[in-house]
Amino acid sequence: MKFAIITERKTPPDRRVVFSPKKLAEAKKQFPEADFVAEASTIRVFSDEAYKNEGIEVTNDVSNADVLIGVKEVPISALIPNKKYFFFSHTIKKQPYNRKLLKAILEKNIELYDHETIVDAKGNRLIGFGRFAGIVGAYNGFRAWGLKYNTWQLPKAGPLPNQAALISELNQLELPNLKILLTGSGKVANGAQEMLDAMQIQSVSVQEYLNETFNEPVYCKIDVLDYNKRTDGQVLNNTDFFNNPKDYQSNFMRFAKVTDYYIAGHFYGDGAPYLYTRQDVKSPDFNIKVVADISCDVDGPVATTLRASTIADPIYGYDPQTETEVDYKNKNAIVVMAVDNLPCELPQDASEGFGDMFLKHVIPAFFNGDKDGILQRAKITENGKLTSKFNYLQDFVNEKE
Repeated sequence: MKFAIITERKTPPDRRVVFSPKKLAEAKKQFPEADFVAEASTIRVFSDEAYKNEGIEVTNDVSNADVLIGVKEVPISALIPNKKYFFFSHTIKKQPYNRKLLKAILEKNIELYDHETIVDAKGNRLIGFGRFAGIVGAYNGFRAWGLKYNTWQLPKAGPLPNQAALISELNQLELPNLKILLTGSGKVANGAQEMLDAMQIQSVSVQEYLNETFNEPVYCKIDVLDYNKRTDGQVLNNTDFFNNPKDYQSNFMRFAKVTDYYIAGHFYGDGAPYLYTRQDVKSPDFNIKVVADISCDVDGPVATTLRASTIADPIYGYDPQTETEVDYKNKNAIVVMAVDNLPCELPQDASEGFGDMFLKHVIPAFFNGDKDGILQRAKITENGKLTSKFNYLQDFVNEKE
């Protein structure tokens, strides 16, 4: 079986890749019966020469490969019929901008596997860039603070080589006694927490955070039951919240009163209460000055996020009284960083981490009869049709443009 790492063709270009040269060489050693090649590319973070140095063939023609592996959506014109493809297709939530792509995949008899659909038997995602979104998001929030208050000038994350370089920059800052709030318990929040811990910022409990003042910066990491409460007053568990989100209301304002810098690293489920509303932000009790919204649900649970921002222009201001975007330097503005493709700013580390997961969970499934059902669960299309698990997309495919 022949696997090809394909070049990224989406605009703007993405420098990430599923396998670094060293990880692809490791895959080759682990599965000698497989053939691994890399399509020539001038944009990826690792050069063609780096792959050749690891004994990997670099080629301009991958049409004889069985499995083609990329990161972002493959343009319709570049899709090769009758192949297996892995990439982030952004189709499983019926994203209208990719309807034509999904139609083309079906018409070209392509077997599509989306990195988002690679899950274990319990439905937990096995592959993703979430940790790196958290790492860059936390860094960008500190950068935004410095720009707002003219206290420091952090360079953009993108030109820096890796996480260690980001940490080195952060550790040169002289922080005031900020109170930093982090929401979430998954890979995104854990990535952000790595950065706070690397800065040796003290972690404090919910009670300490809400009730005490400190002479140094501190952070508090909270989960869903810390910032939501049941309307009937019962205290149950996370499972009850996820199963019955409509029985809960936000309890976030008690944190907003004492927080300076908020990092949103949580997953937001349908039907859950908003963390804070635009009305909440109007309150004189709302103290948050900078929001790094890594989760980036536009016009959603973090009400200050009016739109996704970009790597080129990552921050904007939110005026609580007018509920509109303003210059972040405006004295009334809350600073918002809401870049929705943060891992692109850390392409080397993100690629290396992604390859670790892909080699551990996906490649073996091709050689062990898919004994854990990884490929079966992830497969979106087969033989020109949607698989039964993804049949809910049929009406989306049938819609007229």
